Amino acid sequence: MTAIPQGRTRRAALVSAVCALVVSGTALTGCSEDPDEGANGVGKLPAAEIQRKTRAAADATDAVRLSGNVVTSGRTYELDMRLKSDGATGSVTVRGATFQLLRIGEQLYLKADAGFWSDAGAQGGADKTDTAAADKLNGKFVKVPQGDPSYKKFSGFTDKDVLLDGLLTLHGTLATDGHHEQAGTRTIRITGDSGSGGTLDVSLEGTPYPLRLTRAGGAGTLTFSSWGKDFTLEKPAKDETVDYGRQLPTS
Repeated sequence: MTAIPQGRTRRAALVSAVCALVVSGTALTGCSEDPDEGANGVGKLPAAEIQRKTRAAADATDAVRLSGNVVTSGRTYELDMRLKSDGATGSVTVRGATFQLLRIGEQLYLKADAGFWSDAGAQGGADKTDTAAADKLNGKFVKVPQGDPSYKKFSGFTDKDVLLDGLLTLHGTLATDGHHEQAGTRTIRITGDSGSGGTLDVSLEGTPYPLRLTRAGGAGTLTFSSWGKDFTLEKPAKDETVDYGRQLPTS
């Protein structure tokens, strides 16, 4: 649980002090601080309805930033992606290697250093000639052909709808788990099977966007921010781009 800001702590202390006063021998009533005061109302809803509303809010918004880690097929992927309906940009780190992804429409680009390409070539059984090509790919935006095995694997990290559909689902019986805070924003937390099926913090301020997700089974933790904040996707310059045609050399 995120530490409560000092301003709110002082306010709570003041409320407690006022409530301790007695007027004509009767304690003041209605003094307890309402965590839903001034909120968007979702904190008072059943967990299933909160999940429905936060999914609807996420689906209806064009842009979001997603960061954190996802564990899939035994591998941990560190993500820092900005996503919108027609593309994405950001970085992915796996096994200590970091690469950048850029998707504009259907065109996917991957940018990494020579070490990344050398390791990829070695793991793919590439010979010395293929591995030597890594130097030519160093720091370049390499076009990933749609028919290449890497396209489906990496494009999933750039697809807002695919990512959110796969992530924003709690498993098991849904329940609420109190009021919390995420990066200074008040949230209501919902859980699946008391947390073993994942937890999701939903904003109580403004639109009920999902703000923090802990996936079931220790499969990662992600934060969501910059909801609705558009960003520019720029096609790389020709001299910064490498096009290998139908398949990457180390696929």
